[in-house]
Amino acid sequence: MKSAEKGTILLVEDEENLHEALKLNLELEGYSVTSSYDGAEALKAISNEYFDLIILDIMLPEMDGLAVTESIRISNNEIPILILSAKNSSADRVTGLKKGADDYLTKPFNLEELLLRVQKLIDKNKRLQDKEYVGEQYQFGSCMIDFKAQEAVIITGERIQLSKKESMLLKLLIENKNEVVPREKILQTVWGYQVYPTTRTIDNFILNFRKYFETDSRNPRYFHSVRGVGYKYAE
Repeated sequence: MKSAEKGTILLVEDEENLHEALKLNLELEGYSVTSSYDGAEALKAISNEYFDLIILDIMLPEMDGLAVTESIRISNNEIPILILSAKNSSADRVTGLKKGADDYLTKPFNLEELLLRVQKLIDKNKRLQDKEYVGEQYQFGSCMIDFKAQEAVIITGERIQLSKKESMLLKLLIENKNEVVPREKILQTVWGYQVYPTTRTIDNFILNFRKYFETDSRNPRYFHSVRGVGYKYAE
């Protein structure tokens, strides 16, 4: 699997030669690139995977890039979008930005400029994603988690051993305290999947956390599932 450390990008461009050239150059820069050639395919990919950036051509078959952008923003997905367009009038640019794009580049463009804009958008997004730092130990209520030792003191006062994935998932949720973490992001961060299996796996972990840390697991105070979106640690 390609390294996704620099960032994961969904490239949506139907012109094959340009698509291949962009993909190659982005991968040479160290990005992990997923390809889509039309709008519907792009929306499907976004619902299945977590991306740090979408590079989106406006002129696409069936569903154009503006409709794709609008659809992404309607579903409250804040993923950065860089639009590529052969239309270079300021009115077209304004329309793209109004629909929710973060940046707009007209064809033909300079490759170096594209790569700089890509890096800038991904860096900005990652800064927004980096939430509250959680140290090696975290306490809430009468419970305590030791991430380094992979141990926890649970609601009964008993000390238990946590699996590596339990520890990673707890840390991710706590770092994003009071905010919903999308299931795609959880699966990518904790399991490292590029294409995701069933989310029942996460549900089972959340059920375990409720048994460990909640006074009443049927009415959780700390660990919440947000139907169709993701999971949240609340205090």
